Amino acid sequence: MKIQRPGPLAVALALAVGAFLLLPLLAVVPISFTPSRMLSMPQGSLSLTHYRQLIDNPDWLSAILLSTKVGVLTSVISTALATSFALGIWMLQPRFSSLLVGFVLLPMIVPPVVSAMTLYFLLTGLSRFSQAIGFDSVIGVTMAHIVMTVPFAVVMVLVALAQVDRRIDLAARGLGATVSQRIFHVILPNIGFGVATAALLVFVLSWEEIGVTLFITSVDAITLPRLMWMGLRDNVDPAIAAISVVLIVITTLVLLMRMAFQRRPEFEEE
Repeated sequence: MKIQRPGPLAVALALAVGAFLLLPLLAVVPISFTPSRMLSMPQGSLSLTHYRQLIDNPDWLSAILLSTKVGVLTSVISTALATSFALGIWMLQPRFSSLLVGFVLLPMIVPPVVSAMTLYFLLTGLSRFSQAIGFDSVIGVTMAHIVMTVPFAVVMVLVALAQVDRRIDLAARGLGATVSQRIFHVILPNIGFGVATAALLVFVLSWEEIGVTLFITSVDAITLPRLMWMGLRDNVDPAIAAISVVLIVITTLVLLMRMAFQRRPEFEEE
């Protein structure tokens, strides 16, 4: 079979679009090495002062740890809820499945400001019973992030289930497999990559969430995006450029690992 390769013009256009999208991100790299106390391009000399500040300043470490904790909890719970819901829709095929899916996807459709206000009133109401689960708490932030990220995980898992041949589930059912056996031994192994992708997506969405977080936090639960926003608002701290570079590097490495893992079965088959 003859493989059609893109022509020189298509390659040039793709490179131009890629450069247009990446240049704003790459511009922050030299800024992170500036010796100045303001966000500016380095003038003659380079400095690692702001990278050192990420280690020396406990606020940055605390925000990174909190964002990681919230991201992991959100990823695990949201993926579990989304997978359970998607499996129920796929296996039972209820009469109003479209309505149920649409209801779950509402947080994705509703404007973020509306969701933020709703979650704000919900968490402030819960604060009357316990400060640990209400406004400006780790559990409260996690709950809000779960509400905002579950729809994305549901979409990812439903897409993975759409590629599964339903006959393998019917065969397992015909051979006497229980519901749990069908789920854990037949269906989940076939959508494992989709579930893992959903978990990764949810973690990234939780890690970078700022709109809702600004409404439901104050001084105790300060995530990394909120701390960066505070730095830009108050004193334009160049350490923000340094942490941005670190996040870009980590994101790039994760994407490269995902691409390598995704292409590995193709190499094994060859």
